[in-house]
Amino acid sequence: MISFNKEIWESVRNQVPRLPHAVLIQGPEGVGKLALAEGLAARLLCESPTQDSEACGRCAGCRWVAAGSHPDLRRIEPDALSQAGASGEETEADAGGRASRRAKPSMEIRVDQVRELSDFLYLGSHRGRRRVAIVHPAETMNVHAANALLKGLEEPPAGAFFLLVSHHPARLLPTIRSRCVSLSVPRPDAAEALKWLKTVVPAAEAARWLKFAGGAPRIAAQYARGERGAALVPYLSALTQGEPGDLPEASDREGLEAMAEALQKHAIDRLTVALAGRTIYGTEGAQRSTGQQAGALRWASFAREMGRARALSRHPVNARLFAAEMKSKLIEIHDNQ
Repeated sequence: MISFNKEIWESVRNQVPRLPHAVLIQGPEGVGKLALAEGLAARLLCESPTQDSEACGRCAGCRWVAAGSHPDLRRIEPDALSQAGASGEETEADAGGRASRRAKPSMEIRVDQVRELSDFLYLGSHRGRRRVAIVHPAETMNVHAANALLKGLEEPPAGAFFLLVSHHPARLLPTIRSRCVSLSVPRPDAAEALKWLKTVVPAAEAARWLKFAGGAPRIAAQYARGERGAALVPYLSALTQGEPGDLPEASDREGLEAMAEALQKHAIDRLTVALAGRTIYGTEGAQRSTGQQAGALRWASFAREMGRARALSRHPVNARLFAAEMKSKLIEIHDNQ
């Protein structure tokens, strides 16, 4: 179990014999909620738990969980997560040999996924023990999927456990929340998060990305190790230098989303420096605006606009035109400082 969730994990593992059938693991994104759910699933399916109520790691159940092939464990998530890395712009030939555009993976959990889950839960356990379903992120269920899951939560089959992982629990149906026992996972202590992060990414990059991730170590690791961080670097470099005219313009959806995220967090930092003299995300260029409270409202408005732009960047838009518009608005704010 991840060290910065150690206390939470120890409190949960001791409750396994009395665990309710539905647990809502909630908290900010990137703080280890999914890892906690996976650890709990492993403990529930372990056939020879230790005296400390840990999964033994040696039995058949533990080996299957580790291999991702346990017959009594299901993980339900949007296709966009389960097919991470697959391009939504690929083409394939149709029956007539013509090229057709392949649909972009869904960002929602669909009703057919939940119905398949119901079929799984109401069948007998392969190992004669428990069946566990992890739903992640639970708030991505569309309304039909949520209503289908609600039926299972209201009348759970014997031995079935639901582990719902949510970054935004307020977006869940109140009836779903009311049928779960909530387990809140806060942001970890900065020192513990940084200690863990240095074990998985270059130490020189750890503090920078942890700050930019708002203290969420899992997101920081994604920034430091993958394409997400690489896409952000050119935008952050231009913002750090305080030259918005040098900001590169995105040419695709991935770059557009990275640009919008960088600009949103930069705007929030400029706002918090103006009002409180400190940054949240550590964009160094924000230090230039210290004491300039007159521009705070403009930065607040721009931050909200960039939040909407991040959501829109996941939809079919003209990336170059959208990026040019964001850049021009940033330059306008800088010119008015």
